[in-house]
Amino acid sequence: MNASGSLDGGIGRRTLLRGAAGWSAAAGMALALGAGTAGTASAYGWTRTLQQGMSGADVTELQVRVGGWAASSTQQTYVGWDGAFGPATESAVRRFQSAYGLTADGVVGPQTQSVLNSLESGDGSSAHFDWSEFYSNDGSGFSGGKVSATQVKENVRRLMYKLEAVRKKAGDSSITVNSGFRSVAHNSSVGGASNSMHVYGVAADIVVAGHTTLQVYKIAETCGFSGLEAYSHSWQHVDSRVQYPSYGSGSWWWESGVV
Repeated sequence: MNASGSLDGGIGRRTLLRGAAGWSAAAGMALALGAGTAGTASAYGWTRTLQQGMSGADVTELQVRVGGWAASSTQQTYVGWDGAFGPATESAVRRFQSAYGLTADGVVGPQTQSVLNSLESGDGSSAHFDWSEFYSNDGSGFSGGKVSATQVKENVRRLMYKLEAVRKKAGDSSITVNSGFRSVAHNSSVGGASNSMHVYGVAADIVVAGHTTLQVYKIAETCGFSGLEAYSHSWQHVDSRVQYPSYGSGSWWWESGVV
């Protein structure tokens, strides 16, 4: 959806991928190691080359993985998870391809799929983030929120891929998650709003190494985040509230405005 409201119809993997060695080494390792090997890059089962005009569950999965490449400059827009490969999805794919040294043609063939898979972990998380980084800080894991633990985990997975884009755009700088999912009880204990996106697993408060909060805010404005807390804090809050209208917050909230 854009501002006008239109929707686009062993070897430790983290040792390898947390560095800035580049996509080719990561992709090669992903292929060399078995997808079922614990702790290594996993592989989504792409069965066809994807391009504009196609639709299906694999397109939805693609949209999840390129969601953080929603814009090339500040824009209140996002890549819809609707399974329809339209212009917005193609543009996000082109940006992803360019960032990872691929031919930016908007066509998702074997090379692009390999790089996409290099950002996936065998346990379903992403290359540079662990599930535990997003657990509620009261020890309840993904339980006790306003949706099921299973739904929280899926929401967090989609968030991870947007954060992978933030990390890449920040020069492969590491990201610390200060607060991810919060149980309702924990959210209340820290004074969080009752309708906080944290209780659904669609928000994170992050710190990016070597970057000011203002710099992170500016990067996040290009990554499809519809909720951005003011950059005056020592962390940057990001969330995807507009993509979850059933959670009760269907409007954009960039607290510091467009920067």
